[in-house]
Amino acid sequence: MATSLLFAAGRYGYWQAYTDAGIFGKPPSHSSTGAEYAMLDKLAVIFPVNNNTDMQFYQNTWLRNYLYPVCDWPGPGCKIVCNRTSTYRSLHKKTKCFAQAIKQFEDKELFIKLDDDALVDIDYVIGLIKKYQGYHKPVYISDHERTQPRNFPDSLNGVMYGNGKFYMFNRKLVQCLDTDIKYRGSPNEDSVFGGMVSNGCGEDNVEYVKEDDRWIWHKEYTNKNKHIDLSFIKNH
Repeated sequence: MATSLLFAAGRYGYWQAYTDAGIFGKPPSHSSTGAEYAMLDKLAVIFPVNNNTDMQFYQNTWLRNYLYPVCDWPGPGCKIVCNRTSTYRSLHKKTKCFAQAIKQFEDKELFIKLDDDALVDIDYVIGLIKKYQGYHKPVYISDHERTQPRNFPDSLNGVMYGNGKFYMFNRKLVQCLDTDIKYRGSPNEDSVFGGMVSNGCGEDNVEYVKEDDRWIWHKEYTNKNKHIDLSFIKNH
């Protein structure tokens, strides 16, 4: 079971040169500067986990100092605890849990929600932080789509939501999330987050930004002489 864990120069303010150290270790000195690296201190990576999540792997990436694991029950390294056992069909409750928790993260300005079978390039993230830090309206960065009426007949009908592998958003979006949203059944957890955005912030007030998938890896990472299966366990 995969639980829920961002193009180029121009619109997103990202410089094009890809660096081999973009995933593992510190940002290379010829790319991001020390001051830009310090921007990451205002970032929280919301990382829903389960018993199969390999925290050792993620602790050995650049993400380690910014991870906020979302756990069912208290345990080592857990920073958000939902106090309920989650299954694939109840991940929407885990989404509501972390959305309520991050409203209290007043020292964080930007947030990433990342699946535990995904990776994202550090320089891409820093580029997005440079562009959207202090932005004047709520920002929601992902690969968005709309829910379909036949699957969502109630308050989640037609809402815009992001792909669960990755979405990035700012504090202004967190502040207006409707974490008390009501809906029926057991919907896709990412559509619930989209519903919280739509209900609480209003789509017309939100800056929806399309992610660049060249810098996000889902289920597998392939570059030069590396090929890593990020979802080897067959229940993912």
